Amino acid sequence: MKILTDDHVHAALRFPEFIDSLRDCFAGGFTMPPRQVLALDPSSGGHEAFAMLPSWNDEVIALKAFTYFPENRAPHRSLYSKILVFDRAHGQPLALVDGVSVTCWRTAGVSALASRFLSRRESSSLLLLGTGNLAPYLIRAHASVRPLASVEVWGRDRGKAEAVVERMAAEFPAIRFRVAIDLAASCEAADIVVSATGSVEILVRGAWLRPGTHCDFLGNHHATKRECDTEVVTRSRVFVDTRANCLREAGELLVPMGEGAFAAADVVGELAELCRGSVTGRRSAEELTMFKSVGCALGDLCGALATYRAAGPGGAACEI
Repeated sequence: MKILTDDHVHAALRFPEFIDSLRDCFAGGFTMPPRQVLALDPSSGGHEAFAMLPSWNDEVIALKAFTYFPENRAPHRSLYSKILVFDRAHGQPLALVDGVSVTCWRTAGVSALASRFLSRRESSSLLLLGTGNLAPYLIRAHASVRPLASVEVWGRDRGKAEAVVERMAAEFPAIRFRVAIDLAASCEAADIVVSATGSVEILVRGAWLRPGTHCDFLGNHHATKRECDTEVVTRSRVFVDTRANCLREAGELLVPMGEGAFAAADVVGELAELCRGSVTGRRSAEELTMFKSVGCALGDLCGALATYRAAGPGGAACEI
């Protein structure tokens, strides 16, 4: 069994090629039970958790496990993750892959894959809310599928937003980068709005969005929290990565459902249906579209499998 580190993951994956692999994976046959997120001490009032995300197709079985300790301080991270990969034909263990790096690649890849179906093809301006580890991946992924000419980055900590802008401007000199100061004005100007924050307060409001905007919310995994208000949801055609997970965990949908403003049946489709062509993505230049993702195991399988393949039969990975 190969032990594949984050270095192997980063060496193996590229945009937009990995986005193409995700499309093929979601369009094909697979099984993906709902993910299990287990509170380690529900009585404590804290959010420490252990989660398991299984999936399989006709080639491999994959299980991602992660721990979430949001109060951790350096040198510890808040999240640790590994992905176990098994041969589907015989159940033989093939690899143990770093899950943190795969999560960054697949989260950004899924976001950009959804944008291929839901944003306008000529979309040239991106607003990114969030300055964490995902920010560079999201910018790279979206720049690989849409002709971005400008990117604004918003964060509560302006210094962190400036750092993201400086880093990415050096990587993409043809794109104009700047820090978003007025969030309402930036939302009104953006073709694509991507929110990847840990906010427990509403950040994006439907009244700020112009016709034709595509919104993507991927930072919140709590049933009672949300990154956007109800008007974003009711104005948009809504798509999800998976109904099974989002209709249990996504406050962006569950809060409006509790208000009676939205229903589960109002979800137009999930990512696999978009990839298979069984539901229609964007239908006009004027409509608003929304994609909600809480993360799903098939993206992890795709990233781990691509890394395993790239390592090769005699790769540099350790073996046990």
